[in-house]
Amino acid sequence: MHFPEELYYSREHEWLRPLDGGEALVGITDYAQSQLGDIVYVDVPSVGQVVQAGQPFGSVEAVKTVSDLYMPVTGTILEKNPALDSSPEKINQSPYEEGWIVRIQIQNPVELEALLRTEAYQALIA
Repeated sequence: MHFPEELYYSREHEWLRPLDGGEALVGITDYAQSQLGDIVYVDVPSVGQVVQAGQPFGSVEAVKTVSDLYMPVTGTILEKNPALDSSPEKINQSPYEEGWIVRIQIQNPVELEALLRTEAYQALIA
């Protein structure tokens, strides 16, 4: 499995990629998508909604299960990945690139310190 070094990871198996201007992309890890199986639907909140760190911000539905998504840091939803409306399987095919789920504005950058880096996340799932 692949775990990019530049990402931050949550214990709930989401990843966060910091972008310019205090923004970030959020998705689920390669490990998470492999455990879920074929993803058939993604439900995320409206643009503009503020979601607190650790709180559910949507769900992914796979063939056999539905799993909540948890926000790694407090943030405002700026954009939902429009490609997932017609192709939710992009999360399975490309969890760190084409399969990102939401773009957020980070509210409190210090919350990044509570997230895991690559080696710690790999130890968590080992």
